[in-house]
Amino acid sequence: MAAVLSKTAHLRRAYRLLSSHTTSRLTLQLSNEIPKSPFHRPLPQSGLGSFTKLPRFLSTNANTQADSELKATASDSHSDQGKQSGDSHQSSEQGKSVRGGPISWLSFLLLVATGAGVIFYYDQEKKRHIEDINTSSTAVKQGPSAGKAAIGGPFNLINHDGKSVTENDFKGKWTLIYFGFTHCPDICPDELQKLAAAIDKIKAKSGFEIVPVFISVDPERDTVEQVSEYVKEFHPKLIGLTGDPDEIKKAARAYRVYYMKTEEEGSDYLVDHSIIMYLMDPNMEFIKFFGKNNDVDALTEGIINEIKQYKKAKA
Repeated sequence: MAAVLSKTAHLRRAYRLLSSHTTSRLTLQLSNEIPKSPFHRPLPQSGLGSFTKLPRFLSTNANTQADSELKATASDSHSDQGKQSGDSHQSSEQGKSVRGGPISWLSFLLLVATGAGVIFYYDQEKKRHIEDINTSSTAVKQGPSAGKAAIGGPFNLINHDGKSVTENDFKGKWTLIYFGFTHCPDICPDELQKLAAAIDKIKAKSGFEIVPVFISVDPERDTVEQVSEYVKEFHPKLIGLTGDPDEIKKAARAYRVYYMKTEEEGSDYLVDHSIIMYLMDPNMEFIKFFGKNNDVDALTEGIINEIKQYKKAKA
């Protein structure tokens, strides 16, 4: 029994020695393998007790380093967020000053003022243009040489009865002249009906006698017979004139009338021309022209007013 206890004691002593030696070698090996850092300290070579403190030491240092890094990161993040917030606030303030500041209002006011100025200028120019048209019409009427040179002049044509006539045959009478052609599908008939109705109303309202005259701008087809049949459809006093193409061209040029063939297909074609009536005084001098926009009443009143003004000026 004593021998057994003695052997057991020897075994325990050997185990402690072996454990101590193994622990010392393991501690030295771990100390050499751990990288040097600001947080690293040399491991104490004091046996197993120091070795058991190593995990806690490493854990404490790791936690301390992690905490430091987290605090630094949080501090940097807070600083970045503060900077971004400041930048955002500054940008917001700048945007607010641009959108709501004096520059935006000034631009808006300048835009409104410019638009109002353009509209005002357009209205003034439109009124001035209308006044210029009226003034030029009056100036042509009142200027002896200008009126004669502008519109009207000599012509030598043939009437619907086959007789040669000139401008002198119409002197002593008020004359209303219209240029057109007998194959006109719609505009010429409408204008001649308006002309015929107006001269009857003028006679009824004021007693003024007006001689209606139709001058063809299509001498190739508008023969004397064709014109004679055509004018009968509108008014018994309507005088139709045709003639040689050169004479027609001279008359149209004297009255500033435009005409041209269009859509020619053999003998079937139309003639594009000015749509104007010319009021001539008893001396065959131009007084005023009336366009397509005048209806029967406007044409009637316009001619009566012109004749009254003419008579008043001559009195």
